[in-house]
Amino acid sequence: MAKKRLKIEPFVRYGEEYDAWFDEHRHVYEAELRAIRALLPTKRHRIKSRSIEIGVGSGRFAAPLGITLGIEPAPGMRLLATARGIEVIGGIAEALPFRDSHFELVLMVTTICFLDDTEKAFREVYRVLKPYGCFIIAFIDRDSPLGEIYSHRKSDSPFYRVARFYNTREVIALLKDAGFNKEIKSMQTIFRFHTQLEDEKEEDKVEEVRQGYGKGSFVVLKVVK
Repeated sequence: MAKKRLKIEPFVRYGEEYDAWFDEHRHVYEAELRAIRALLPTKRHRIKSRSIEIGVGSGRFAAPLGITLGIEPAPGMRLLATARGIEVIGGIAEALPFRDSHFELVLMVTTICFLDDTEKAFREVYRVLKPYGCFIIAFIDRDSPLGEIYSHRKSDSPFYRVARFYNTREVIALLKDAGFNKEIKSMQTIFRFHTQLEDEKEEDKVEEVRQGYGKGSFVVLKVVK
């Protein structure tokens, strides 16, 4: 329990500051949304009521993506997500309070680095997904330019000080260990250094979205149960 409290403490204390980041770096945020949307199921109306974001945070991704249910351990973040129209349940990824084969779509965005037990969390995702349901996970690749910056400056950030970053190969291996053995689809974005993005004019900050991984700092993977 102490470890869990340590990891959510920054989001309890600095939740509003975390949420404000998305407004201050809208060009990055919008590129991340585009990368995730590119992998969403096309017939969204059929699965909207059976979708959830794990680690929903302030609802910055769930709300624009049409996901209305989330799991979040930090109380302040739950309030922010609720204000964006998300039904939020207090809980953690390692112990999802849902029956087996319940969801058509599970989303997890930049949450993996804050999990206490990634293997257990992925097994839980597999458990609550229906057969042929989708798991979409997005994260900062540790081996990318931005991932290296975050890793080297962990002590400077209240959020990333307790984070564990993964590269894409490690995430894929964890997904396979959890039972996701079908084809993996991937998208990537954020191809420039963080400092480059900050120095450019707003109209020059648009980031492209490409298939695959290995070049972009923000990677999105889609797997099917």
